[in-house]
Amino acid sequence: MSNAINKNRTISTTQNSAISTPDIIPATDLSPKAPPARTRKAQRDAAQEFINSIQGVAFPNSRRIYLEGSRKDIQVPMREIQLSPTLIGGTKEHPQFEENESVPVYDTSGPYGDLESTLDVQVGLQKLRQTWIDERNDTESVSALSSDFTQQRLADAGLDHLRFHHRPHPRKAKQGQCVTQLHYARQGIITPEMEFIALRENMGRERIRGEVLLQQHPGQNFGANLPENITPEFVRQEVAAGRAIIPANINHPESEPMIIGRNFLVKVNANIGNSSVTSSIEEEVEKLIWSTRWGADTVMDLSTGRYIHETREWILRNSPVPIGTVPIYQALEKVNGVAENLTWEMFRDTLLEQAEQGVDYFTIHAGVLLRYVPMTAKRLTGIVSRGGSIMAKWCLSHHQENFLYTHFREICEICAAYDVSLSLGDGLRPGSIQDANDEAQFSELHTLGELTKIAWEYDVQVMIEGPGHIPMQLIRRNMTEELEHCHEAPFYTLGPLTTDIAPGYDHFTSGIGAAMIGWFGCAMLCYVTPKEHLGLPNKEDVKQGLITYKIAAHAADLAKGHPGAQIRDNAMSKARFEFRWEDQFNLALDPETARSYHDESLPQESGKVAHFCSMCGPKFCSMKITQDVRDYAAKLEKEAGMEHMSEEFRARGSELYHRVEKSTAEVSHARPNHEKSA
Repeated sequence: MSNAINKNRTISTTQNSAISTPDIIPATDLSPKAPPARTRKAQRDAAQEFINSIQGVAFPNSRRIYLEGSRKDIQVPMREIQLSPTLIGGTKEHPQFEENESVPVYDTSGPYGDLESTLDVQVGLQKLRQTWIDERNDTESVSALSSDFTQQRLADAGLDHLRFHHRPHPRKAKQGQCVTQLHYARQGIITPEMEFIALRENMGRERIRGEVLLQQHPGQNFGANLPENITPEFVRQEVAAGRAIIPANINHPESEPMIIGRNFLVKVNANIGNSSVTSSIEEEVEKLIWSTRWGADTVMDLSTGRYIHETREWILRNSPVPIGTVPIYQALEKVNGVAENLTWEMFRDTLLEQAEQGVDYFTIHAGVLLRYVPMTAKRLTGIVSRGGSIMAKWCLSHHQENFLYTHFREICEICAAYDVSLSLGDGLRPGSIQDANDEAQFSELHTLGELTKIAWEYDVQVMIEGPGHIPMQLIRRNMTEELEHCHEAPFYTLGPLTTDIAPGYDHFTSGIGAAMIGWFGCAMLCYVTPKEHLGLPNKEDVKQGLITYKIAAHAADLAKGHPGAQIRDNAMSKARFEFRWEDQFNLALDPETARSYHDESLPQESGKVAHFCSMCGPKFCSMKITQDVRDYAAKLEKEAGMEHMSEEFRARGSELYHRVEKSTAEVSHARPNHEKSA
């Protein structure tokens, strides 16, 4: 069909009248021209090349360090940013320097951030936790795979070319045993995972000695308990109370232990996964590794396309962070997308399939009850959660209660056997700010609180998912409602987005809400990428979403007053004031971007030592002027001191030498003899 615009075309408004319309003038395209999109084959080939050549990568001027626990196999990885010394005086020929301390930072990249690691995606990562799991002697190898679907996939020779060929044999709890971290915590047991986490949460700040770096503003923590030092016992207590979770499936021993709770550092989740339209296994593994490099504390595989089972196996075997899923997505794919055809038996099989692969937490939309669905009818955007809409449609088509709710205790039994944490999904979250904080949203939240107590009966770890689209003034109520009705279980939110007018920039508008709710007590923030509402994110979108949310999480930690949170900020400010450009780049969350922006206008090496940037130039740099003022003030102080000494000299008669008061002995020696005898 021709795109030409017909002149003087008419649009019929009634049967007997018409309105004449003038030519439509196309809007001027002011956006920069994007490079041509790569073909699907080119994208897959690039991802495959990335995987084939994978090796440990370090950030500029950083090195991997390990903090050792009470036993040799507790080795907690951290990144240490090494800084250049500060020029404090001397001459051009003989300058004097003062050393700056290295800054340790939390590192989620696992072996991918260690230059000395031997990496092979075809084989997977080393099983960091396997010895700890075996030592507890409460698990056993599964004699036969519990999932019928898994057995079918393994029997299908047509899938051999997609398979991960070093698949471990799954384990489960022995009869009568519970293997969750919550169970151990309630028994008073401090596991190696808990000790690992305590070391990790302290961020190596005990290594910092400089007073300038340790200074920190007091925070406002809204009731959070933030001890100066995180101990293994504190970790145990928080897990035992249900205020924190350690997602750590016994079949994912490759993961490095981490914790989610409001009395710990705010965490960030990244979503990856294929769709029925685009992406491949290679691309999803690449996005996983990319996510851990840029700070993802957990990753959710939200695949909805073909080969979900095979994609997830590759992801799990190569992931140093916990992996979450939404099992209803795969269950729906098994019934060709027809929600009405879902059954509890099929869903149960999917849970067993994923638990035995090693999924660390399940999002379960068990709070979408039949009686709540009509509450969404008057909403502007209805039900926007995929899982929520699937279950709502099932409930209405069968006019029965949500089978995830009616079979919730059976779900808990499965999770307890593998230590799969539950992330209770907010299927009725608002999808627009007009729908924020409505009856449907909070009714579901209260039900999630009831389900939390049931899960705790089985020693299953639980966190609660939250919205969504919420204007800033309504955000705090979401946190207070969750704490009250969900018994302080960790809160995990998508944003929230604070306005609806920013397609292409939703990572920004949601980052605002994420920083706020993180400050109020939210334990983990689910990132939003620039592609939100627009399409499946690519590798660069993943990075942009993660950087935005690492900023939000860090801002929340600062506002809460989390001990040590300000160390990196102080190091950056000191480097900025001293014009140590390389240190500024290296301390940044995204060193590559910081450097590239600087070098766009000052690319020469001399620009890396200049006491100005291209914003102000050499004459208008406030920090350079401040340094000049300081130097001048110090000079005046020195001159004033010399003038004071000069005045003292003149007051003493300008004598080069002046008399010293005689000592007691000298006075005594000079007295007459009769005074001595007296």
